[in-house]
Amino acid sequence: MVSRRDFIAGVGAVGAGIALSSSILPSASASTNGPRNAALNSKRGAIKKIPLGSTEIQIPNIAAGMMRIADLNDTQIRALYDGARKSGVNFFDHADLYGFNTPGGIHFCERRFREALSLSNSEREQIFLLTKTGIVTDPWHYDQSYEHIVSSAEASLRSLGTDYLDVLLLHRPDALVEPEEVAKAFDHLKASGKVRSFGVSNHTPRQIDLLKTAVTQPIVVNQIQLSITHSPIIAQGLSSNMTGFDDSITRDGGGIIDYARANKITLQTWSPFQKGFQDGVFLDSPDYPELNAELKRLAAKYEVTPTAIATAWITRHPAGMQVVLGTTKPERVAEAAAGSNLPLTRGEWYGLFRAAGHNVP
Repeated sequence: MVSRRDFIAGVGAVGAGIALSSSILPSASASTNGPRNAALNSKRGAIKKIPLGSTEIQIPNIAAGMMRIADLNDTQIRALYDGARKSGVNFFDHADLYGFNTPGGIHFCERRFREALSLSNSEREQIFLLTKTGIVTDPWHYDQSYEHIVSSAEASLRSLGTDYLDVLLLHRPDALVEPEEVAKAFDHLKASGKVRSFGVSNHTPRQIDLLKTAVTQPIVVNQIQLSITHSPIIAQGLSSNMTGFDDSITRDGGGIIDYARANKITLQTWSPFQKGFQDGVFLDSPDYPELNAELKRLAAKYEVTPTAIATAWITRHPAGMQVVLGTTKPERVAEAAAGSNLPLTRGEWYGLFRAAGHNVP
């Protein structure tokens, strides 16, 4: 049985959660569609860029999650990194927590990233590094105090072998949070040049508003779970004020997407191919025959894989979301990247949502 710690860490805030297995590849196979993906991306020019929150910084709308690299060797990590860069993905998602349940302990995946890549200063400047802090593993609890935020961020800098973090997130809400402590930590890290931008993960609009009572640094990111099948933050809005529909139940604190758009916060979406909360992927799942039939139909139309279509369902949204992948396979990154700027029509987008079993009144 998976322990509570492993379970929660596994879904922390990284897309996909479980690396895609070969069983979910479309029947056309990656060997056929890989060149098509590359050609399609080339035809469109480049991976789509979106603003990082309220800043003028442009980032790719696909990010590579590093949660699962603990078991990879240096060659495999470099292949994943090179494959991401080749696909136009230069945004890498970390957390101090990733790898904590290995002999390497906390910050292990960050260290493995540094050890395998040995990035030069010029190469470091070409990428974005995001990490997260706030979860303590023994005993399992949350700590968003000034001391913990600063010490953890500084440990991440050492682990990653860099002088600065592009983005630092609070890793899940802390029920005991003191906004003044967070504000003090963010201000110190910003003034010292150690962190350039800040954000949160899995926070409700009201939790962000609470932080803003003291925090003056812009909150530029909220990292949340979203896939076609796990999409309460979208479904609730469509079915609001209706009875008899599960989709009408508010589970997200109300209006996460609308709040993010109104406040210029970039939503980073983790587990983009998961059925629900760590229930396995929906791609080729017998639980979703209608959805998979529609994914394959659109994949044939656009000459990509169903993975690209599932990615495009998120990137098509005008909120300008960034999809955080959890795969360790370079070819999966390429497949997802082919959906970065894929122009699904409104009818196709709603058709996928309906095929996933959601209410479209």
